Amino acid sequence: MNESYITILKQADDEVVIQKSRFIGYVRPCTSEEEAVQFIRTIREMHREARHCCYAYIIGINSGIIRYSDDGEPGGTAGLPILNVLKNEQIVNCCVVVVRYFGGVLLGTGGLSRAYSQGCKIALEAAGLVQMELSSEIRCTVSYSLWNSVQYALQKMNVRIRDVIYLENVEFLLDTRTKDFESSVRTLTDITDGKIVFGEAEEKYIAWDLPS
Repeated sequence: MNESYITILKQADDEVVIQKSRFIGYVRPCTSEEEAVQFIRTIREMHREARHCCYAYIIGINSGIIRYSDDGEPGGTAGLPILNVLKNEQIVNCCVVVVRYFGGVLLGTGGLSRAYSQGCKIALEAAGLVQMELSSEIRCTVSYSLWNSVQYALQKMNVRIRDVIYLENVEFLLDTRTKDFESSVRTLTDITDGKIVFGEAEEKYIAWDLPS
């Protein structure tokens, strides 16, 4: 994949009670169908007494793998609403399972669809959404005399620094979107008069905050 995509930050769960029925939403990042299937099995094992464990997942983008199941609920009232939430939010590489413990009150098809949609949404909110973008990670080394200038410049750039180490010089990892890599390196080179030392860049997908 060479383009950005939206997915979840972490595995999470949450629950809501609707008309005495418990709806527990579970969500997990998945990069393969095998991971998604195993996640669904795990949730079913955890909730053997539940009436329904409905799910949906989308793996990959464009021609991705899409699956969903109503698991005994009336057709189109559970798995499809969960899937539609993922599609509407453009979320991929993600599996959602919503478990229902029946509370004795019939919700009707419309009520079920809304309940499973809500079960999905609260799990996604608990997990948090991120935008995965092709990015470059590079280790940088700079002298203490230039560190303040570099920090000031970094605060104004669309980058992220981490793993700062204070040794003979200051070392840190710089994350930048690949599309911004050359301009970021050029800016840091200019403000240090070429005295900053760059390691070898590694290109990978990195999670960034969603655009506001």
